[in-house]
Amino acid sequence: MAKLVPENHPALHAIAEEITREEFSDGTVAKIVKDLRSAIKTYKVDGYTAVAIAAPQIGVSKRLFLIEDQSKAADRLPTIIAINPRFTKFSKKTHVVGEGCLSVPDYYGVVRRHTNVTLEALDEHGKRFTRGAGGLLAQIMQHEYDHLDGILFTDRAEELWHKDKTLRSARREAEQM
Repeated sequence: MAKLVPENHPALHAIAEEITREEFSDGTVAKIVKDLRSAIKTYKVDGYTAVAIAAPQIGVSKRLFLIEDQSKAADRLPTIIAINPRFTKFSKKTHVVGEGCLSVPDYYGVVRRHTNVTLEALDEHGKRFTRGAGGLLAQIMQHEYDHLDGILFTDRAEELWHKDKTLRSARREAEQM
């Protein structure tokens, strides 16, 4: 079973390699997707489930990410497998949004992201697709794409805080009410 690698793992800080045509036919892509699905299901912290994971997060330096919302919500995000993705459009408009990461579990922060993006990639069968996204889905795509370039959200964060400090502060505020 694939597991999340620690934050200092080299795959999280390197530009991932493109997936080749041979890796579709020799089972490599299928194995990475299976391993990502296995790893994402194991994450549950503070009542939150995972929504996306990139291959470098399991120590595989390949350009592939999976969006697969593990929540039971009716408005779950769509499942997307993006192989060798690239953005073809970014909105000029950006916003500052809160983020966390499976690979940096003790920190949260705020990051500036484009509000809308268009992504072109291959699916798990090697078929090219284009997908536009706004809001949360656009944010997730940009976050996961960053993993493929060796960038963690902590590298982009405008503010960063340790979750224990945040939880302690929230508890103190709740007790004072």
